[in-house]
Amino acid sequence: MTTTAAEPHQAEDGSASIRVAVVDDHEMFRTGVITTLQPYFHIVGQAADVESSILMVRQTRPDVVLLDVHVPGGQGGGGAEILSRSHPLSPRSVFLALSVSDSPRDVGSVIRAGARGYVTKTISAKDLVSSIRQVHEGYAVFSPKLAGFVLSAFQEDEAGDTGRAEDDELDRLSAREQEVMRLIARGYTYREVASELFISIKTVETHVSNVLRKLQLSNRTELTRWAADRRIV
Repeated sequence: MTTTAAEPHQAEDGSASIRVAVVDDHEMFRTGVITTLQPYFHIVGQAADVESSILMVRQTRPDVVLLDVHVPGGQGGGGAEILSRSHPLSPRSVFLALSVSDSPRDVGSVIRAGARGYVTKTISAKDLVSSIRQVHEGYAVFSPKLAGFVLSAFQEDEAGDTGRAEDDELDRLSAREQEVMRLIARGYTYREVASELFISIKTVETHVSNVLRKLQLSNRTELTRWAADRRIV
């Protein structure tokens, strides 16, 4: 866990006084986000896994926590686990999810845990700054195409045994395998997945092989159909 105390340039609207923490297990991405946000906010902490994130939130008590959904460690609950366990330690902190995933399931998990909003990593720097300011002011913020997913995600709670069976299938995959699976199912090439997740093409190939084996599928066409049928792409 790393805490950061870099002072921002003073913004005209006074938002530089907003204290922000960043949680993401990809160091290069996390560093880039912090560099982007420092002119606008007071960055008070950063962390890369569940346990260190909870400790960081407890120690720094940020106004806004920018939270990745798939974070290693803890009990395997990722961003939703961080939120549910750290909120009692810093009840005034609000959480904004920032993730590569745009699936209803991931949106639902962190919203149920109490996140104020959810945006994807395709967001522009300007819109990310605006989103942080809005959740700090009490608004709910979602990337445009995710807003409708929130209702869909909650409706999954009523899916009964079918929904639980789908959960069991998805639980066979690690958090990283789920990320790779969703990108492949959306038509990304191996090279594009590697670039998006900051991993090697060889690692992508290994994850895809593991996903197909665990889900008992033969190729990426079947994987795309599997994901689409479950509305997780």
